[in-house]
Amino acid sequence: MAMTDAELLERMTRFVPPTADLLGQELLEVDSAAGRVRMKFQPRAECCNPMGNVQGGIIVAMLDDAAAFAAIVKSGERIGIPTIELKASFFAPARAGVPLFAEGRCIKLGKRIAFMEADLTDEAGNLLARLTTSAVPLPMQAGANLVERPQGGNLVERK
Repeated sequence: MAMTDAELLERMTRFVPPTADLLGQELLEVDSAAGRVRMKFQPRAECCNPMGNVQGGIIVAMLDDAAAFAAIVKSGERIGIPTIELKASFFAPARAGVPLFAEGRCIKLGKRIAFMEADLTDEAGNLLARLTTSAVPLPMQAGANLVERPQGGNLVERK
């Protein structure tokens, strides 16, 4: 039986990628029917370039997570989404220490390929970056590299 959006949100908030702490990742909304997620990121100072802006590769990591999460919720299954191609466009600098928001959308999910996109905005809704990507949906193997985030606690490695 498929999980409800509320159940997906709870599970995907509890078990997160190891990069979630570095990126300050928080899953805010899940819409499995639409293949859409909304996330919040609070990148730390270690994520900045010498100009004090969040480094472009870190922004790509945030958007890649948002896009992958969108495909995962659309699938209704435990899948991995290894990227086969991506393109990022940067429109304005992102600052560390302030909330950043990403919306990931799964445009098309097939058996062999998925197409996704994600936007990064600031608190005012200004578009900072956009990512378009394609990936290969694969069944998630046992022992996935996720960490457990207890409610109100720090990340704990999943055994």
